[in-house]
Amino acid sequence: MLAAGSSAAGLTTSSGEPLADRLADQLRRAGAAEVRFAATLDELAALADTATGPLLVTGTDLVAHTAVLRHLATSPVGPTVALVLGDPPVPGRTAVREERGQVVDAGPLGELDGDATGVFGGALRVGVDDLPTLAAAARAAAVGARPVAAPVGPAGDVSPLPATGGAGHEDPGSAVDRLVAGLAALGTLIFAQRVRLLVAHRVEDGAALVAAEAAVTSVDEDRAELRLSVKERDDFFSTYFVSTWSPYVVRLAARLRLTPTGVTVISVLFALGAAVLFGVGGRLALVSGAVLLYLGFVLDCVDGQLARYTRHFSAWGGWLDTMADRAKEYLVYAGLGFGVSHAGLGNGWALAIAAMTLQTVRHMTDTWYGALHDEAARRPRTTTGVSGGIGDRLNAASTRVQADTGSLSYWLKRTVVFPIGERWALIALTVALFNPLVSLIAVLVWGGLAFAYTGALRTLRARWMWVPVLDTVDATLHRDDGPLARRLPVVRPMGPLTLAVIAALGPAALLVAAGLGDAPDGLRWAVPVALLVLLAGGLGAGAAHNGPLDWLVPAALRAAEYLFAIAVGVVGGAPGWLIFGYVFVLTVHHYDLTARLEKRQAAPPLHAATLGWDGRSVLLALLAIAGVVSIGMATLGAYLLVVFVVSVVLAWFVRPARGARASAAPVGAGGVAPR
Repeated sequence: MLAAGSSAAGLTTSSGEPLADRLADQLRRAGAAEVRFAATLDELAALADTATGPLLVTGTDLVAHTAVLRHLATSPVGPTVALVLGDPPVPGRTAVREERGQVVDAGPLGELDGDATGVFGGALRVGVDDLPTLAAAARAAAVGARPVAAPVGPAGDVSPLPATGGAGHEDPGSAVDRLVAGLAALGTLIFAQRVRLLVAHRVEDGAALVAAEAAVTSVDEDRAELRLSVKERDDFFSTYFVSTWSPYVVRLAARLRLTPTGVTVISVLFALGAAVLFGVGGRLALVSGAVLLYLGFVLDCVDGQLARYTRHFSAWGGWLDTMADRAKEYLVYAGLGFGVSHAGLGNGWALAIAAMTLQTVRHMTDTWYGALHDEAARRPRTTTGVSGGIGDRLNAASTRVQADTGSLSYWLKRTVVFPIGERWALIALTVALFNPLVSLIAVLVWGGLAFAYTGALRTLRARWMWVPVLDTVDATLHRDDGPLARRLPVVRPMGPLTLAVIAALGPAALLVAAGLGDAPDGLRWAVPVALLVLLAGGLGAGAAHNGPLDWLVPAALRAAEYLFAIAVGVVGGAPGWLIFGYVFVLTVHHYDLTARLEKRQAAPPLHAATLGWDGRSVLLALLAIAGVVSIGMATLGAYLLVVFVVSVVLAWFVRPARGARASAAPVGAGGVAPR
């Protein structure tokens, strides 16, 4: 961690110590292993060249709670994070434009054309992969040049080097400002860390220092941190029926030394208990299950709040939380489906399968629309579409509603999309007051309406943004293509989205025919036809995914594969619980891919062994032709589950352990670590 100098370095605090020394002590308490003063930006660049850990760069004009620095140093949102304040811009300070939590532009206020949303707070954490860019930006800023290209290459193999700054020959008051502006100019992905409830100010003279210190001492740091553990903008149910009292649970969990992962596991057990009670049926069991479901959701919020309060973040914990959320919800669907069938109210498994499929496809569109929006925010506005039109107006209207926090329109917008808090609340209320059948129907109706609403609006906005987001990632991985799809010829004129939609039509028609017919087994001949239509989705695998709506391709392929698997199961006479279980395993695999997308991680270790959507579908078709769908689906599902578990163990435990042992190994002859 590093700190660049500032004109406030000579100021003395109310306790009599130099402001720079107090900041250095705060950096240590925030987690810095070592603190160094960089006298010049060239010296800072040299330190960045040799560092192998993240660096925290600050100016010595910062007066803030220690928690502000700790939050910056431990922020989980991204590798490079800048402190952003709501103070009015002043000459010599860097203004920033922030969108969706990202600093998409930084520089003097006049260069932002009135689009500034805040000012740089004089501190930033730079991730390891961005250290070469930091060094380039520092050298350019030292000579007053504006960087134009980012360097490429590793950061080096050295320990982290924390530091605070001293005075140098540069204008120290603007050194760190020029640095962050240079990083932004080089295209570095910088996330914004806002100061909420706590205090942070940059000072230039004694009067400003006294005022800033008074503001810091007026806020109870621990109480503010506890309140900060709650998301600033959450959904209606979470805000008013969970977060009003969950901080007390967070404090208790912290005193009991529970970890966020431990709380996640407990919440899964609560959801599992609720699912069992929903399956048992009876008024007492249903009401008790609803209570357990609510408490499980409270704990689902508490695990994240506890992580923010204790600053215990990990990639494993974030991944586990994402996967556990979906597993809990679908276990509840399974309990409701069994409860409907057990009570003789109808085909509960069909409803549960429909709810799980709908929700998964919705989540796929949510993930990719978020990626689309983030990519659009990072690009110059002139390249993200033509201004004006309905898409532009919808985007402006959405921004206005989101800014009107707490208004009726704000809450309607957040509620109508049927977020997880509202889903769990609806399930708990309907199952306690009525029965599992009403609960599943309510989830399907509201979920379907929400899907139609968000899909229509996002389609219009995406056409305006026109960002080929799939071209920025490994499209083959996130399409989940297997060896067959990768070898099919490319049909470019139709486009990958059109082909993916066509791929879903064949399985959908087969499923409708099987559901309406009296003897679905008689449709076995139609399975190869539906498979051929499904494989049309593979004809776009090698094409460029640069259309304005191609971000929908992964969701369309998920829908196509799920519909085909369900149709084959119905035609082959597989029991509902088995079809549900097989599709559930597929959703787990696909949620793993979306979790990796959010972290920009590589493919899972055994991804090739999952066969791809095309390979799995071909196997199911062969099983249907052979008349062994139930046995084959159970075997294939078990195989995929084993591959997933082994892949998780390899990715999160075995490989990191090997890497740790390799880095700790003694250096052998010639300076090379022995293997």
